[in-house]
Amino acid sequence: MPSIVIFAAILPAFLLVLYIWLKDKYQREPLNLILRGVAYGVLSAGLAIALESLIDALGLIPTQPQGYLQALWKAFVGAAIPEELVKLLMLWLLLRKNPYFDERFDGIVYACCVGMGFAGSENIIYLIGNIENWETVAIQRAIFSVPGHFMFAVAMGYFYSMLYFGDMSWRKRSRVFWVPVTLHGIYDGLLFMASLGTALTVILVLSFYVFCYFLFRGGQRRIAEQLERDKKDPNQVAYHQEKLKAKNS
Repeated sequence: MPSIVIFAAILPAFLLVLYIWLKDKYQREPLNLILRGVAYGVLSAGLAIALESLIDALGLIPTQPQGYLQALWKAFVGAAIPEELVKLLMLWLLLRKNPYFDERFDGIVYACCVGMGFAGSENIIYLIGNIENWETVAIQRAIFSVPGHFMFAVAMGYFYSMLYFGDMSWRKRSRVFWVPVTLHGIYDGLLFMASLGTALTVILVLSFYVFCYFLFRGGQRRIAEQLERDKKDPNQVAYHQEKLKAKNS
């Protein structure tokens, strides 16, 4: 049973790493660095647990939110901020001396590796913690939680590359952190508020579904934008491959 549970926990993360790696069709990143990124993501999960435990021990977040404001506070302070902070730290460590980080899309690829390492580790914890109905939890998290972390990572990698390649001014560099934090916080906040069981629960659940739709649409748009930017940059392999394709067609 534990082997099946662990397989179910890591399968969605594995498939999304494979998806983003294959999406980089012109100059794919080395597999050893892909695996390193996932390993950094696993490490970030451990760091996040330690940081969240400290925040909880200091009494900075409510154990059981009693209202919408407390639910939002817990979503941002107890989850989004510490988790995205450690993931950003791992991404920086992964890319600061990485000679293969030479395309805009690479930032998204590496950020997603870190994000999926985190999500896979978190999935294992949730499934083992709900071992009696792990199948239901696995399906729910495969549809929402793991893709959610994937899209938070897409946003982080997108802005990391925008900053690194000079497509965004340093004045706006905080977007690398606050955009994924905001997406993550709203995602968790809607779920925490819906779990309060108030008269607005149905509206909050529907709002969560709508938010997920736009979250995924936005992530796909960011992926497409970075691929297009690489195709239009004469310094990139994608640019020359597209020119050669057009010439031969």
